[in-house]
Amino acid sequence: MAALSAFTPSSRRGRPSWAMLALGVGLGAMAALGQAPWDLWPLTLLALALLCRQVARAETPRAAAWHAFAAGLGHFALAMAWIVEPFLVEPETYGWMAPFALVLTAAGGALFWTVPAWLAVRLAPGFPRQGLGFAALMVLSDWMRGWIFTGLPWALAGHVWIDTPAGQVAATLGAIGLSGLTMLAAALPLCFRRPGRFPALPGTVLAALVVATAWSAGLARLAQPLPPDTGLRLRLIQPDATQALKWDPWWSEVFFRRLLDLSAIRDPDLPPPDAVIWPETAVNFLLEQSGTASQDIAAYVGAPVVLGIQRVEGSRYFNSLTEFSAEGIGPVYDKFHLVPFGEYTPWGDMMAQFGIRAFAAQHGFGYSAGPGPQVMRLPGLPPMQPLICYEAVFSHHLIAGENRPGWLLQVTNDAWFGQLSGPWQHLAQARLRAIESGLPLMRAANTGVSAVIDARGALRATLGLNRAGRIDTALPAALPPTPWSQLGDWPAVAMALAAFLLAALGPRRKLRS
Repeated sequence: MAALSAFTPSSRRGRPSWAMLALGVGLGAMAALGQAPWDLWPLTLLALALLCRQVARAETPRAAAWHAFAAGLGHFALAMAWIVEPFLVEPETYGWMAPFALVLTAAGGALFWTVPAWLAVRLAPGFPRQGLGFAALMVLSDWMRGWIFTGLPWALAGHVWIDTPAGQVAATLGAIGLSGLTMLAAALPLCFRRPGRFPALPGTVLAALVVATAWSAGLARLAQPLPPDTGLRLRLIQPDATQALKWDPWWSEVFFRRLLDLSAIRDPDLPPPDAVIWPETAVNFLLEQSGTASQDIAAYVGAPVVLGIQRVEGSRYFNSLTEFSAEGIGPVYDKFHLVPFGEYTPWGDMMAQFGIRAFAAQHGFGYSAGPGPQVMRLPGLPPMQPLICYEAVFSHHLIAGENRPGWLLQVTNDAWFGQLSGPWQHLAQARLRAIESGLPLMRAANTGVSAVIDARGALRATLGLNRAGRIDTALPAALPPTPWSQLGDWPAVAMALAAFLLAALGPRRKLRS
């Protein structure tokens, strides 16, 4: 109650006091605790409800923006703390960049909370309209984060539901629909509020009913039987190649031998696999340098091997996936959604036109992008859509319609993300892609977490962090196309837009403290 009494009128107009901003940072960090691996979604709802209240009580757009910026800063600083890990792989060279990366990432993410707060007070003034409008605009902001500056839809408000039955709502409304569920539950306590009391009991009960309804709908979907598994057997290999040693000449041979030995194990209790899957950039040679390696590896393993590998075309390099089999090298898929500043430098090729070539992918500095999403057809396997690492973060890359694949394959190297939160959040988003599409997803990760994910996002089997091993599994069957796979994010976006218009045009009540 002492924290709530700090919301004084003097802090509502201009920049709030430093104490208030610190409180906002704390609220944002509390909201982040709903993300994997913590999964404390009730804390997220409480924190966002308090933030909606701050915005609802702000007397100027500037004051609301400051509250939201502080909360966003705390949220993204904790939720994306793993962003420092890539710089610590070679700390003597890149370690000094880590604090700047975290601050810039957190501040950039916070802007996606700041703008909705400013717009809500500017376009839907009055209590509680501006708080409700803020909640609706936050959903639209989550959607836009998947597109602006190539997109980074990480730590969305809706991701807190992935590991709960309510996460099944994504089969109908997608990740943005889950963000709508979060913000609706956070904002409803503002409704029916009696002066001097927070939260309002009727609004809080209504929020609980909304969550309970989504939870019950998810339980009902999970209770429906899945189709029988396919008759195909897959083997996922996790070599546990530490990133700092991955390209060391001696260690890379150790990791390569580990891949081969784990792949070639004969289990008398199981039929041989129809395919073996290795993770992203699994081998230390380029595809063009492989010679007879494709046939040799397939012969040693006793099955075709689907693997991540680098390839070169002229002076351009690609992060790719292909199949090694007795027939040679199969179809090749090139990763097309690359990590900015990690796999390429934005506008690098443009700068090369002015003589600055050190950042140009066309001159071999970073990867070049492939043509786009595609379905791969490999002998003996159902059509499959490959997703290399970061690509699984983007739901709009999933292929639907007549070309819908039978399953999804993610190969990744999460060794870059550390051990605390990054790999678990990446895994959670892979599960969300399965829920949205109704397709099983096989995940082969270099250092973990490798996983078998069924068509409703459930984890059939996992291989934890920093462990070398394999998973032998039947390929789960696909479900019929989900409503989301047919309609995409547009229904959720339309509902969020309609909710904002209702808030902007609705009755205004005088704020009483």
